Amino acid sequence: MKITLEMQRILCLARRANASDIHIVAGLPPLFRINGEVILADSPPLSRDDTRRMCYSLLNEEQIKVFERDWQICCSVFEETYGRFRVSIYYQSHNPEMALRPVTDRIRTREELGLPEAIEDLTRLASGLVLVTGPTGSGKTTTLNYMIDLINSERRCKIITVEDPVEYVHSQKKAIIVQQELYTDVKTFGSALIHVLRQDPDVICIGEMRDLDTTATALTAAETGHLVIATCHTPNTFQTIERIVSIFPDTQQPQIIAQLANCLKGVLAQRLIPTANKKSRALATEFLLVESPAQRHIREHEFHQLVSVIQTGRKKGMHTMDDSLYDLYQAGEITYEAAINHSSNPSHMRQQIFEVSGDSDKST
Repeated sequence: MKITLEMQRILCLARRANASDIHIVAGLPPLFRINGEVILADSPPLSRDDTRRMCYSLLNEEQIKVFERDWQICCSVFEETYGRFRVSIYYQSHNPEMALRPVTDRIRTREELGLPEAIEDLTRLASGLVLVTGPTGSGKTTTLNYMIDLINSERRCKIITVEDPVEYVHSQKKAIIVQQELYTDVKTFGSALIHVLRQDPDVICIGEMRDLDTTATALTAAETGHLVIATCHTPNTFQTIERIVSIFPDTQQPQIIAQLANCLKGVLAQRLIPTANKKSRALATEFLLVESPAQRHIREHEFHQLVSVIQTGRKKGMHTMDDSLYDLYQAGEITYEAAINHSSNPSHMRQQIFEVSGDSDKST
């Protein structure tokens, strides 16, 4: 792998601009996502040959084989001067293009990230399943790495991660950490997890529960004395559970529902919202602790009732996404428009804001 000079220049610009993402697309200059907005670089458009050359410069021989076989690949790249980047390469009009994400070399604190305090208690569990959910680009991997770092700082244990790709390389503190990357160290999440269970882990972190085999193995691991932390691409708590159950055939779903009720300990759904000053993004979250009331609703297939469990569990740190958006708005971190646009119930959000502020213009 030999990164081209033009690619190095783009990585440098991204770091200087504090871009969260880089897009390399034929016919356009490099694009940077800065504070949620996509901005064109002040440079000439890239040709198809340019994008092909730049994409291939980031791959080793084995990764090139995977890309040409699967027509897509996600991996990590480390450049000595500019650090680590997550890279997703794909075809458009049969020409390689890519999206890159700069990876920070520092784990931020819970307060800096805006995570709920109760998330720390979940990392101290001996066993069970903890899920971090949200759309692409919502900071799930950042949260996952915060949780890994907290465990690493507090417990003498063995942590094994299976990631696509590895974004943050953890140094050993109290724990032994083994980080495996898809297509570099393992072939699939499912096959990797089977072997992970034979390596005496205490904590298993899964970059994404994306298929039936991975999900089934994760549930079994969580039931048999391991703490399993995984991410999903679902927007909120009850849809996360619906999604997990729906992966399985109808005949297996009663068993999966029983397993979830027994081993699921918490769900954190998250979303990044542009701040009022347009200079950064604030984390909005929804948090569910799975205790007796939630377990009962899961067993009875009443997933929609989990919202009421969250609403009555605020003293334990539980909250809905709309609660979080409202708190961010009241703290002046996000705008009224952002709170309304991201709310699951905009009319209720308007009414809630109006009742506190008395601003009749905003209530209409």
